[in-house]
Amino acid sequence: MSHHLTLAQLADVELALWQRVQELWELSAAKDVTRIRDALHPDYMGWDTNSPLPHDREAAVQSASGESGSLLTYALEPLSVRVYEDSVGVVHYRYKATVAANGGQHLHVGGKWTEVYIKHGPNWLMVAVSGRPSQSEGSNGASAQAA
Repeated sequence: MSHHLTLAQLADVELALWQRVQELWELSAAKDVTRIRDALHPDYMGWDTNSPLPHDREAAVQSASGESGSLLTYALEPLSVRVYEDSVGVVHYRYKATVAANGGQHLHVGGKWTEVYIKHGPNWLMVAVSGRPSQSEGSNGASAQAA
């Protein structure tokens, strides 16, 4: 059964977690590598399921570095935001984004992510992510995927 989530349905703690998700996208768009590293748990492990293996914290930070494509625009759609025992959060959402790949080509991507967070003091630290971008068409018609 599918269901559309509205922000008005979220409790304050769930809304704070969703705001953290949005903040991480903002940091990625700004390529703020230091703050992204700080937002990931030291033992973070994620998996873009297009890749054969999961990746660690430094690989995630590297994916948002100046050497990667630039995130130009994005839209996020929360599907489920849950907080367990005030300390663990799980977010499922869809996204659409436009990325300027190296070489100037604009790629339109979308996908689904599941992110897991742990509360550390007043902050939510990401401990895991899983999902994958969907296929997209670039400005020259070539098929592409997000990194």
